[in-house]
Amino acid sequence: MNDLEHLLGGAGRQGSDGTDPALARLRAELIRRAAERNLLDVAYRTVDSPVGALLLAATPAGLVRVAYAREDHDAVLAALAERVSPRILSAPARLDEAARQLDDYFGHRRHAFDLPVDLRLARGFRRTVLEHLPDVAYGRTVSYAQLAADVGNPRAVRAVGTACATNPLPLVIPCHRVVRGDGTPGGYIGGPDTKLVLLDLERSG
Repeated sequence: MNDLEHLLGGAGRQGSDGTDPALARLRAELIRRAAERNLLDVAYRTVDSPVGALLLAATPAGLVRVAYAREDHDAVLAALAERVSPRILSAPARLDEAARQLDDYFGHRRHAFDLPVDLRLARGFRRTVLEHLPDVAYGRTVSYAQLAADVGNPRAVRAVGTACATNPLPLVIPCHRVVRGDGTPGGYIGGPDTKLVLLDLERSG
């Protein structure tokens, strides 16, 4: 790791609450320099939400990860460093639009997300399932079996469940709208209580 990359990593950890103007200016300058020199491959920030703190991460191609606190944000960042790039920096402004749309969603002002996404963390059939999920409308649900049929593989119910369980972009790609055949919620990457909160929010919106 070169000196600039080391400094970038340190700035991403210090003064993250933004209360020190000097640190904020330094961070902004480092982000600018990183972008100019193509040293920033993954930008991230955290946001508060009614379902807890959310980690948002994006590459130049689009939003690559949304993670709940129960997934361990540090572990998620470590995985991104391994699977995408070690050149990661806390750069909140890069995620402003994603944060705004999430706030609108929780405030009943948005029913669908309009963000570029980077699905490099999902491949094969799992990616096919994720690409289909935005077709499940706000306030509606679909069973795992029906979703398997919709993507052309009605026997792949368990594989659909796995795709939902490993969705790197929950909320934005709405795997919470996939439920069991008997109508019960089933599992969720954010936890069963969070899934119920999201389903109730959409029913009331």
